[in-house]
Amino acid sequence: MKTTIILMLTGALLGVLLAALIVPPSLAWYSAPGGLPKGAQIQAVVEIPEVIRYATDKLIRWQAIAAAIGAIVGLGAGIGISVRGRAKRPPTAIPPANP
Repeated sequence: MKTTIILMLTGALLGVLLAALIVPPSLAWYSAPGGLPKGAQIQAVVEIPEVIRYATDKLIRWQAIAAAIGAIVGLGAGIGISVRGRAKRPPTAIPPANP
């Protein structure tokens, strides 16, 4: 049980870390306009608080999703380890009863 919980927490933490590394570049790629000549500047009027709210919301949402996926993978690994560990143990002999 302890091993399974540790694996679930480790999987969740790894999921959050991976999301923190993957999501910001993907948000930048998704919002960048394509087909412009190199070095061309885009003039746009944006509301900075709205942009920050959008980016933060997406990052936190994907971190939560990745944490859940990591915890599920950790749960599966913990169950697999515990089932495999039980199957390898030799059966214990029951001592005969003294009448």
